Amino acid sequence: MNVKGKYKLKYKLNEGKLTFGSWVTIGNPIVAEIMARTGFEWLTIDMEHSAITLDIAQNLIRTIEFNDCIPLVRVRENNPYIIKQVMDAGAHGIIVPMVNSKKDAEAAVKAVRYPPRGFRGVGLARAQDYGFDFDGYKKWLEEESIIIVQIEHIDAVKNLKEILSTEGVDGFIVGPYDISGSLGEPGNFENPNFKKCIEEIMVVSKDFKKPAGFHVIPPDAKEVEKIIKLGYRFIAISLDTLFLGTLCKKVINEISL
Repeated sequence: MNVKGKYKLKYKLNEGKLTFGSWVTIGNPIVAEIMARTGFEWLTIDMEHSAITLDIAQNLIRTIEFNDCIPLVRVRENNPYIIKQVMDAGAHGIIVPMVNSKKDAEAAVKAVRYPPRGFRGVGLARAQDYGFDFDGYKKWLEEESIIIVQIEHIDAVKNLKEILSTEGVDGFIVGPYDISGSLGEPGNFENPNFKKCIEEIMVVSKDFKKPAGFHVIPPDAKEVEKIIKLGYRFIAISLDTLFLGTLCKKVINEISL
């Protein structure tokens, strides 16, 4: 794994330091390569809300890694077989959707770790240098692999203390649309109950010293600055399709004939 530890993302998360990444939904390595070279510390390959398959994900992981950037994968569900496959493909960590309880969090951690701390089966794939560096990978896995849980349901907010107390969870990222949806008002961020949830999340995260993450959807620096001021430290800035589409629209709209 070409950039193991290069940016020490694990250290930054543990110390509550600010870190920026983005989201990859287009399954073309050229897109991932361009984004990896812009200065993001990490890129998340989204297998939940895209058509990216495992073989495409492995090529994206390789591309991101070879360009001195940390490849993470958002898996489509909290499934040990899926998690095992993306970790074996070389992902440096996972982002797990819909973690709503301590049991869910523990399952995600155990799916990443080998026995005795987990139940992940042992394979000799790309992550283990195809069998030539299993011992090195095993050591790296314990020291530097990343496990981020998504808090995106009212049940997760209610169980947040238990979730964040789970050993092996490195941080979390808020899913505002899904939280609002679980309250019966998807996309309504002015809902008092939604605002109360967000406030509670930040209070609890400070008690546990777990870095709070947020996905800022618009490719807008001002929006990112607002989130930083609220205390978020693990920040995803927009995604490949919006970066591309926003600039295209901007240029077209600025042309004066």
